Amino acid sequence: MRLAKNKVFNIDSVRRFDSRVSFDKIELGKILNIYGKMVALGVWRDYSISIFKDFSIFSIYKHSSEYPIYKVKKIPNNFYKKEVFSVIAIDGKILKRGNDLSSVLKPLEAKLFRIVK
Repeated sequence: MRLAKNKVFNIDSVRRFDSRVSFDKIELGKILNIYGKMVALGVWRDYSISIFKDFSIFSIYKHSSEYPIYKVKKIPNNFYKKEVFSVIAIDGKILKRGNDLSSVLKPLEAKLFRIVK
């Protein structure tokens, strides 16, 4: 334990929190860009971010009381397997996976295009 400016905190708890996997600012920007466009179209309504020790998940909901229709999962331990990011559908099927988030998000971007008569 250390004392810093009249506050006591446990160094081990800080290290444990820092070892968690999370999306960085650029990755969240790419995901939220697509999410914002789909919200503007009225297709998606809500999202959640789950941060765990080994992986992190960005879940997308059509309605806030339902199961997520898409999940963007980040597992940095799979870097050499070329599976850091993956997009998972509601049925558990992996739509796309890879190390480049922009290419992994292509199936979600395809939902933005609609045929106009």
